[in-house]
Amino acid sequence: MAIINSPVVLGYLMSAYAGSNASSSGRYDTHKKSELKDVYNRMVRSNKNAPVVKIDYTPQIAEFAIDIKAKAHDMENIVLSMGGADEGIESVLGRKKAYSSNPEAVEVEYIGDEDQMTDTTRTIKVDVAELASPQVNEGAPLIKDSSDIEPGSYSFDLDTTNGSYEFQYNVKDGDKNLDIQKKIMRLINSSETGLNAEIKDFGRMAQLIVSSKQTGLSANEKYLFNISSGSSWNELNKLGIGRISRPASNSTFYLNGEKHHSLSNTFTINQNFALTLHAPTAKDDPAEIGFMADTDMISDSVNDLVDSYNSLLVIGQKYKGEGSDTDLSKEVGKIGSSLEDDLSAIGISKGEFGMLSVDRDILWQAVSGPGRKSACHSINLFKSALHREAERSSTDPMRYVKKLTIEYKNPFAGKNFPAVYALSPYSGMLIDMVL
Repeated sequence: MAIINSPVVLGYLMSAYAGSNASSSGRYDTHKKSELKDVYNRMVRSNKNAPVVKIDYTPQIAEFAIDIKAKAHDMENIVLSMGGADEGIESVLGRKKAYSSNPEAVEVEYIGDEDQMTDTTRTIKVDVAELASPQVNEGAPLIKDSSDIEPGSYSFDLDTTNGSYEFQYNVKDGDKNLDIQKKIMRLINSSETGLNAEIKDFGRMAQLIVSSKQTGLSANEKYLFNISSGSSWNELNKLGIGRISRPASNSTFYLNGEKHHSLSNTFTINQNFALTLHAPTAKDDPAEIGFMADTDMISDSVNDLVDSYNSLLVIGQKYKGEGSDTDLSKEVGKIGSSLEDDLSAIGISKGEFGMLSVDRDILWQAVSGPGRKSACHSINLFKSALHREAERSSTDPMRYVKKLTIEYKNPFAGKNFPAVYALSPYSGMLIDMVL
């Protein structure tokens, strides 16, 4: 059986997890020993009576399993942010969570201690004038198919705020300008010096652009990086990457009307708020940051749950032909169907393809009115059902993949022992070899 090429699988794996946007996922990606032991025990229990199966590996099967694993991971993190399986939605009440009236311009997260005394009625107005920017060196546009640099060995020096480096490269007979630009781009990107290189295409011409990952300049700095060369000055001059096109700059913003600067677009305020600036705000329309009310926190949490539920349905529809008899869409859809009356009472309705939508007005009335206890009970039922599905799918992401059963374990054999490789097909997809 040939395992599919790892670059295909790993590339999709990275894109799936890079696009993951479960709320506060990073906080729940670190685990205690007891939590890791629980994951291990779940795998052993699932493994114990698992039959021997054969899977016909294809890139589509790999993407299906990776998507299931990634979305189940997101779902678990959302449930954990709402108290996990053991605590109800009521556990989010009294917590401190920050909000921004304009998250497209100013994103905020509360990073303070939950137990510290804080005035939760206080708000801060944030006007963003300019974002912090990196240094950019734009090379000279060169004709791709020309050979402006003679064959030979060349070098250039790179000075950064963290150290000095020397880069060497060779130009062979037949190397065109584009070949040389790509060679230097790969050299810089693999050097881990805090720079990023890319090639801008202009049709017949191409331009090598080098930029810093860091932003902002302190008062005693003239640049974030400097590219120079002695012996290869002519070649460097032809490439043009030694010239600073746009120097790095600091962000400029106002907090309640008071002007501030920062080297980065991410900074903290009073050790309570972590702000990330994304775009300048409109004149006389600052972003307001403050603490979210309990009912708003519950509404946001329910929206996150519904989004994660819908994302699994979308995966089931997308890979419908790749699924097994245990169809992902049907299994996930059973959750919504079984709780339809409970969810409808709090403003969650089912639409086309079983997708759920939230009426925030009805939800807000449900969690803030006299029926709040009943509303929280309905939310907890939904949360618990999603938690069970997330646990099953993250433990064995191949459970919904089409497979051929080779042998069942004997149910009358007494004690069955875990099979070492029963849950390895998912990991096996990441191996670039032929068995």
